[in-house]
Amino acid sequence: MARDVQITFDCADPAGLAAFWAEALGYRLQDPPQGFESWEQAMEAMGVPPERRNDASAVVDPEGSGPRLFFQRVPEHKQAKNRVHLDVRAAPGLVGDARMAALEAEAERLVSHGATRLRRHEPAPPLGAGHIVMADPEGNEFCLD
Repeated sequence: MARDVQITFDCADPAGLAAFWAEALGYRLQDPPQGFESWEQAMEAMGVPPERRNDASAVVDPEGSGPRLFFQRVPEHKQAKNRVHLDVRAAPGLVGDARMAALEAEAERLVSHGATRLRRHEPAPPLGAGHIVMADPEGNEFCLD
C-alpha cells in the first residue's frame, strides 16, 4: 500500500517560506480549521500567543494530488548543502534550447519572489537534459528541471 508523504522544511520564517513555495509550485496556503475564517482567528481562539503565530505554516496542492509542504520554525540556520531537494518540473516535454529558455524564464520569475540562482547545467545528451540550480529565500537548494 502506497503512503501519502508530506515534505517538511525547517526554517526561520514559516509564513514567508510557505508563501514562496506556494508561488513557486502553484500551491495555496492550507485553509484554517473548520469554523474559522482565518488562521489569525483560529490561533487567537486556541490561545496561541502572538510571538508563536509564525511557528508553522503549510501549503497544499489546490487539486489535492501533490504532497503537502509543511514549514516549521527552528532556532538554527541551514548549515550545509541539502541531502534531499525538490526538482520543480518547469519544462515538461521540452528539449534543447526551448527547454532551457523555459527554465530561464521560470528562474527569472522565482528570483523576483526571493529565490537565488546558483548555477546552470547545459544539456548533455543523451542523459543530461539541462537544469538550473536555485535556492529558496532561506538557502534551500532546488532544481528547475
